[in-house]
Amino acid sequence: MKKSLHYNSFITSFLIALAGGLVFSFLSIPVPWLLGSMSAILIANRFKGISLHWPRALRDTALILIGYSIGLSFTRSSVENMAENLPSMLFMTVVLVASAAVISKVISLISGVDYPTVLTGSIPGGLSQMIIFAEEMKGINITTVTFLQVSRLLMIVFVVPFIIFGPVFKISHTNTGLAGSAQFDIEPIMALVFLIVCILGVLIGKKLRLPTPFLLGPILGTGFLTYAGFTGPTLPSSVMDASQLMIGGYIGMLLKPEKLERKSLTITLALFSGFLLVMESLVLSFFLSDALNINIVTSFLSLAPGGMDQMGIIAHEVNADLSIVSGFQLFRLFFIYFAVPPILRWYFKRKINRNEDSL
Repeated sequence: MKKSLHYNSFITSFLIALAGGLVFSFLSIPVPWLLGSMSAILIANRFKGISLHWPRALRDTALILIGYSIGLSFTRSSVENMAENLPSMLFMTVVLVASAAVISKVISLISGVDYPTVLTGSIPGGLSQMIIFAEEMKGINITTVTFLQVSRLLMIVFVVPFIIFGPVFKISHTNTGLAGSAQFDIEPIMALVFLIVCILGVLIGKKLRLPTPFLLGPILGTGFLTYAGFTGPTLPSSVMDASQLMIGGYIGMLLKPEKLERKSLTITLALFSGFLLVMESLVLSFFLSDALNINIVTSFLSLAPGGMDQMGIIAHEVNADLSIVSGFQLFRLFFIYFAVPPILRWYFKRKINRNEDSL
C-alpha cells in the first residue's frame, strides 16, 4: 500500500515537473528543464492537498549523467591547464569563503540568529557537507542551516542563467546548447567501458566517502579515460534535458519554509546573501578572465557559488569550457568538504570555550 502511494505521488510530481519544464521552455527561459521543474514542484508543494514524492535515485542518476559529460572534457591539454590554474583556484576560493563569513556576520546581527548557524548555512557550494556538519555540532539549528543553504542554491540557480543570457554577456539562448546529436558511431564496446567505469566510480566514491560520489565518481573515472586518450559518446541534448528535470524536481522538494522560524526575515536575508555572492563572483570573473585569458562566461561559471552539477548544466547550455568550469568548481568543492569543516569546528569550539571562561 505504501509503495502504491509513493508511486502515485511520484507520477503526480513528475507530471508537475514536466509541465513546469514545458512552460519555461515555451517562454524561452534559460535552463528551462532545471528551473521550470524546480519552480513547479516548489509551488505545488505548498498546497496541502497534493502529495508529492521524488525518489533520490532520480537525482543520483542525473548526477551520473552530468558527471560523465563533465569527465569527457578532461583531455590532456585541459588537465595541464587546470594544474597551471591551481594558485588562482585557491585564491578565488578563499576570497569567496571569506566573503560568505563576513556576510554571515551581518545577517546574524540583523536577524538575531546565532552566527555559527548563519555561517554554516552560508558557505557557498557545500550543501550536503554543511548539513552533515550542522548535525555533528551542538547548538547549530539544522533546519535553519538547511533552509539557508537551499535558499542560496535556489537564488544562484535562478540568477546565474539570467545574468549569462542577459545584457551583461549578450549571449543568445537560441544559439546555445549541447551538440545536437550523440556520436553513435562510437564502438558499442567503448560505450560499455565508459558505463562500467562510471558505475565503478560511484561505488569507489561511496566506499571512500567522497563528497557527492554520484557526481565525482563518473567525473574522475570518465576524466581518467579521456585523459588517457579514449573517446566516449557525447550524450544527446534530450538526455541532458532529462537530467535537468530530475535534479530540478529534487531541489524543489528540499525547501520547507513552513518549518522555519521568522520566515520572512530569514528568507529575505538568505536570498540577499546569495545575490551578494553572485554579484561578487561576477566582479571577480572579469579579473579572472583577464588573468587567465579565458572566456568571461567560463570565468563567471567557474566562480559562481552554486553546485558543480548546476553550473555544469549551464556550462553545457552556453558551450563554456567545461574543463575549466568543473576544475574550479571541483577544487572549491574539495576545499569546502575537507578544509572548511575542521576550521569551523576549531573556531566554534574556541568560541564556546571563551564564552564558558567568561561566565
